[in-house]
Amino acid sequence: MESHLWQAALSTLNPNPTDSCPLYLNYATVAALPCRVSRHNSPSAAHFITRLVRTCLPPGAHRCIVMVCEQPEVFASACALARAFPLFTHRSGASRRLEKKTVTVEFFLVGQDNGPVEVSTLQCLANATDGVRLAARIVDTPCNEMNTDTFLEEINKVGKELGIIPTIIRDEELKTRGFGGIYGVGKAALHPPALAVLSHTPDGATQTIAWVGKGIVYDTGGLSIKGKTTMPGMKRDCGGAAAVLGAFRAAIKQGFKDNLHAVFCLAENSVGPNATRPDDIHLLYSGKTVEINNTDAEGRLVLADGVSYACKDLGADIILDMATLTGAQGIATGKYHAAVLTNSAEWEAACVKAGRKCGDLVHPLVYCPELHFSEFTSAVADMKNSVADRDNSPSSCAGLFIASHIGFDWPGVWVHLDIAAPVHAGERATGFGVALLLALFGRASEDPLLNLVSPLGCEVDVEEGDVGRDSKRRRLV
Repeated sequence: MESHLWQAALSTLNPNPTDSCPLYLNYATVAALPCRVSRHNSPSAAHFITRLVRTCLPPGAHRCIVMVCEQPEVFASACALARAFPLFTHRSGASRRLEKKTVTVEFFLVGQDNGPVEVSTLQCLANATDGVRLAARIVDTPCNEMNTDTFLEEINKVGKELGIIPTIIRDEELKTRGFGGIYGVGKAALHPPALAVLSHTPDGATQTIAWVGKGIVYDTGGLSIKGKTTMPGMKRDCGGAAAVLGAFRAAIKQGFKDNLHAVFCLAENSVGPNATRPDDIHLLYSGKTVEINNTDAEGRLVLADGVSYACKDLGADIILDMATLTGAQGIATGKYHAAVLTNSAEWEAACVKAGRKCGDLVHPLVYCPELHFSEFTSAVADMKNSVADRDNSPSSCAGLFIASHIGFDWPGVWVHLDIAAPVHAGERATGFGVALLLALFGRASEDPLLNLVSPLGCEVDVEEGDVGRDSKRRRLV
């Protein structure tokens, strides 16, 4: 009887792009993912996995998900499932609930390499999904709780877990040491700004990598204040720093072979007597002066100090900054794809491939400083902080502002990821960026699964049009 019912349910599924069928009076659901995806989507159909689980998973305190997929899609599928179960809530009913809810996830592998999932793989998936949910929890938490002090507590907690003592520069020390970008943005807030660094320096490291995260815990816009419709949701402006923290925790737990520094640029862009004014000129850590013509273009100021510190003090060979930088990103690359801007064609392609492998999708922006950087021309300083023409590739220009503080002729690799739109889906954070960082730098990991999803160092790339990959049919049970 069960076999007949199962086959009948499968025969009703006609994914376009997805489909589902309830079983046993809604005690179970079988759902189908797309039979094929386009070249700019992930073969795992990660976004559809999250959407299906949110809408189709039957209620209950103890639930089970069986994910049927091929081995290369395990990592992306696990991270997609994690996004469906956010940690943060202040609903009163949740605090009164006596029985703790649990969700058990099982993977059933099909195709090549379809043996049992190894214990080491499960541990990697657990750490990666914990990182995704950590980042999402930080982004979902409002600023009356997740201020710069609280964010530093989160950093200290991760540091203690990993045996790392953070380097923290705060408040007036920022001003004294020349971090005019971070200090200028956060000096009006009750909770002072900070630069915090977690450093992993193993023996035998061959290169130094810095992940720099924008951690604006709330963005009012400053004196160039946002309106009543655009300010709600600005608790999410720390999404880059949150992703860096979640990814750093998972990367170190899985074993990271190179020097890795997580740099957090924390501030609240507030309004007060001490707030930065338009027309003020700040001296940034790079030694360059910036005329402020828009206090709501604050993320690039804190990141400019962060990447300069990574270059000058940490000696980084590769600097990646991640930020919810521009609203224009959502127009340029949409709600699902982060925007990448980089001085390296190889790393641009690697970001796109990593996005397809992990489900955190990425698409390139125009990199052309010789045409775009003149947008920041100032008569009285080295540059302004906001463009003259907002119709001239503003997301690219915003990224170029950051790059200018390490220099366009810097010989290292610089990667900028603008995650403003994909950091949330509706009113919930996604934890976007954690899976992307783990996949992008998977070759530096000791973990076999992260090596598998890394786009760098692969001898053979599977083309997007591969017939077998394109036509396979995966199901979520």
